Amino acid sequence: MKKIVLTGGGTAGHVNPHFALIPHLQKSGWEIHYIGTHDGIERELIEPHLPYNPISAGKLRRYFDVKNLSDPFRVLKGIAEAYRVLRRIRPRVVFSKGGFVSVPVTVAAWLLRIPVILHESDLTPGLANKLSLPFASELCLTFPDSLKYVKGKGTVTGTPIRAELLAGQKSEGLRLCGFAEDVPVLLVMGGSQGAGVFNQVIRENLPVLAERYQIIHLCGKGNLDQAVKHPRYCQVEYAKEELAHLLAAADYALSRAGANAIFELLALAKPHVLVPLSKKASRGDQILNAASFARQGFSLVIQEEELNLQSLLDNLTRLEENKEQFIAAMQASQVKDGTQNVLRVIEQWQSK
Repeated sequence: MKKIVLTGGGTAGHVNPHFALIPHLQKSGWEIHYIGTHDGIERELIEPHLPYNPISAGKLRRYFDVKNLSDPFRVLKGIAEAYRVLRRIRPRVVFSKGGFVSVPVTVAAWLLRIPVILHESDLTPGLANKLSLPFASELCLTFPDSLKYVKGKGTVTGTPIRAELLAGQKSEGLRLCGFAEDVPVLLVMGGSQGAGVFNQVIRENLPVLAERYQIIHLCGKGNLDQAVKHPRYCQVEYAKEELAHLLAAADYALSRAGANAIFELLALAKPHVLVPLSKKASRGDQILNAASFARQGFSLVIQEEELNLQSLLDNLTRLEENKEQFIAAMQASQVKDGTQNVLRVIEQWQSK
């Protein structure tokens, strides 16, 4: 039987694209295993569905922390643990979505001469993929612009989109939130961890925003505020199976600019405003993602430092006035869903 090991973790963005691939891999006869950390979000998301193999992994920090002194030893331990797991499973290929757990897995696979396929969602490679690239056989890219950052070593595939996200029912999304059919719905998405700036701006200005919209607010785990109540406001910590219905119910979206989120909006042709994570809290990848989408006519963008009630209302008004133009641009995109492209790369490497 063909065997494949999937890896990636740290955030839901490093895990969810696997769920777009898993049904197709299973249908094609693959036996699937997963390598992740002991306590990362990937374990919570994956373990109910696949054989899960936990290993140690050091966090890759771009700033000084005393843990930077001990984490290299955790990485070395993780390489040894991943080596034992891979030698036991003997997969034909490893597919990695990045995150710090992917580094020891990639190195261990390289030592065992197992082909490794990396996938980079953002426009510029993350630190984990940069470190893993010398040990990898292939790098799948989401943005054509990314080729210049990897010296041509890569294949533009787009990002895998979960099929179930395309099958949501608007009526069910409205029912889940207790919303009416005749008032526009604004979906606010801050990622799996939520976005503090979104939570603050939406909640502080809820009476004004609710005059125009019914609001579905994905606020992030642990960020529910039971004191905030309004008949046109529905807050959800983290959406799983219901996400497809909530997306279907939305007429507009306000989102961070993580690659997975924005490509889901692209696949669904949902008019949206992006607020990328600022450079103060990131390496600036979301700023580049958002700029690329804006250039292609898919998105309006507000920089985080400029987000307030007025800038939000101005951009939402512009979004509504040009709704059909944004929808047409997104529907014309050739990289809306990279699922089949990535599957082709996997099949090519397992047969070599």
